[in-house]
Order: sequence, then structure tokens, then C-alpha cells
Amino acid sequence: MKHIVLQDNAPRRLSFYLAMEEYVARRMPHIEDAFFMWQVEASVIFGRNQVMENEVNTTYCREHNIQMYRRKSGGGCVYADMGNVMLSFITSNDSVTLTYNRYVNMVLLVLHKMGIEAKASGRNDILIGDRKVSGNAFYQLTGRSIVHGTLLYDTNMENMLSSITPSHEKLAKHGVSSVRQRITLLSEHTTKTLEEVKKLFATTLCQEEYVLSSEEVAGIEQLEQQYLKEEFIHRL
Repeated sequence: MKHIVLQDNAPRRLSFYLAMEEYVARRMPHIEDAFFMWQVEASVIFGRNQVMENEVNTTYCREHNIQMYRRKSGGGCVYADMGNVMLSFITSNDSVTLTYNRYVNMVLLVLHKMGIEAKASGRNDILIGDRKVSGNAFYQLTGRSIVHGTLLYDTNMENMLSSITPSHEKLAKHGVSSVRQRITLLSEHTTKTLEEVKKLFATTLCQEEYVLSSEEVAGIEQLEQQYLKEEFIHRL
């Protein structure tokens, strides 16, 4: 598997990385399996079929300069900031079950290598004990698949809990006060820094590095414009 990296570490919008996933999947078929990691300033990303107003506390997000984006994959609403890392896996296998299981097992492999007893739960989550540390979603193209997820490291929990509106079912079952008790941060289970965790993911899962050319980055930026349309981005 190839570790896809950019020539520079300049901060970019979340929409760029969504476009980067799609670009690699659609326009780089010569790379059978690709993996990359990314971080963004405070942002909320909600699923393809979700109604934003039902899932996102838009008032809180605008007051706290949290950007809001729609992705093309399904799944629930997630919060991301520079205190966590987003994982992207692109493969030529278009089997949902096989691809998703492979991705989850890759994440578990690295966590177990760190001495953390993590496990998969349900369709989307990875847990440490009974607390969620990662949520994931799947997006299928013709002959290609994308799995992406968030790995909580030292996320701003106040922003996370306040920017996402829990469903009525979750409120009835758990109560708002219990939400924090169902989430854990990776920093609570390891002495490794976030940069060390990222390096371990890259060296464990990937055999070589692929640096995107300036032409490929330009192609990603062109594709990104789709994600900046009104139906995908909600500007402050």
C-alpha cells in the first residue's frame, strides 16, 4: 500500500481532503491501495443523506468558527479538529464488506501494536473498552472504494459535544450528560504524541510513499470546487 503525501504541510480545508480521496480513487487507478492522513481546523462533516439542521448545531458552529461540510459517503455526523487525525483508505476492491473489514483490521492492528486493546463495534465504530475512539464511513465508486474515519487523540470535547445535535433516540437512550462517558481519547491510553501515532500508522500499513505532483494537486483543487457548492459547504 502507498502512503499518499503532499509536497508541503500547508493547512487546507476539509473539502480539499474529500476531493483528494475522490481524485485518488477516480484518477489514479495505477495505485491499487492508497492510504493518507489529514488534519483540519475545527469542522463538522455530515453524511450524504443527512439533513444538516437535524444533525448540526449550526448556531454554535457559527459562534465558534466551526466550518460545516457535507461528504458523499453515508454515516453519521462527526467533528474534526487539529487534535485528532482523519484516516483515508482507497482500494480497488469494491466489496463493501471485505473493504470495510480490511480497513477496520488495519486500524486495530496499529492500536494493538501500541498496546491498546481496541475492538470493532457495530457497523461504524472502534472502541477502547466500551468507549468510542473512532467512527468511520464508506463510499463506493465503480471498481473503487473509499473508507474514511476519525481517530480521536486530544480533541476539543466541548466543541465536539456542542456542535453535533444528538438524535432524539440517542437522547432518550443515553441522555446528554452521558455522551462524554461513551467517548475516549487516544491520548488517555498512550504516551505517544499525535505525530508519533501518525508515523506508526504510515510505517505499519504502507510499504512506500507517493508524493503528489503539483499537477495532481491542481487536479484535486479543481475537483474540490464540487465540495464548495452550496449543497456541500455551509459558510459562516
